[in-house]
Amino acid sequence: MFTKAITRKPCRALVDGITTAMFGEGTPDYNKAIEQHAQYVAVLEELGLEVTDLEGDERYPDSCFVEDPAVVMEHCAIITNSPKDSRNGEKFEILDTIQKFYDDSQIFFIEAPGTMEGGDVMKVGNHFYIGQSDRTNAEGARQFNDIVTQFGYTSSTVPVTEGLHLKDFVIYLENNNMLVSPVMNEEPSFKDFNRFVVEADELYAINSMNINGTVLVPEGYPKTLKIIEDLGYPVKVVSTDEFRKIDGSLTCLSLRF
Repeated sequence: MFTKAITRKPCRALVDGITTAMFGEGTPDYNKAIEQHAQYVAVLEELGLEVTDLEGDERYPDSCFVEDPAVVMEHCAIITNSPKDSRNGEKFEILDTIQKFYDDSQIFFIEAPGTMEGGDVMKVGNHFYIGQSDRTNAEGARQFNDIVTQFGYTSSTVPVTEGLHLKDFVIYLENNNMLVSPVMNEEPSFKDFNRFVVEADELYAINSMNINGTVLVPEGYPKTLKIIEDLGYPVKVVSTDEFRKIDGSLTCLSLRF
């Protein structure tokens, strides 16, 4: 059960955010991004979360994607270590806010040569699947495991071979249900889950997000929306078009705990 979330408003430098053009091309419109972000925060609040919405940080174009510089859970928080120079400083800016919710004894750090971004970390019950990607390496995953096992969690690694982060290609909806890409559907780690394969033209919609039983789904993906509705989940459709242009999606925009 989530009760809190941390978000950060987009900054005007958003137009310079890192993109692989994986999900769409074009430059984000700052004013539309602000509107979409406000809608996103409003939906979280409507679903019962107390949201700490931080101001935009012009030094870091991608800083609205607060899920990447930290991983939060019930018993501890881990400050990650992005290998991207334009993003690495975000971890220092999120720390003050994390310290409002966690004691220093509960806050840990991924240290070089370990690298990690939170988009590669997917929690399923008390287990974490960690994507091995261009952003998260084996040493980062090892350090993460050493930290979380102190609190009764477990972890394992999954190769990310088709894009940026793990949660772009597999997401856990709760109740043993997962949305997966065709590649992740073949991943042995997920063989015991009910897997629902999202077609190539709707891959972006894999990154939907379960908040206390209601699933947030990006706008514009009717086939994925139907999969989720047919599973019986209440849904909220949220527009994230401007963030998609720089590889951002629903889970990226908040830390939930």
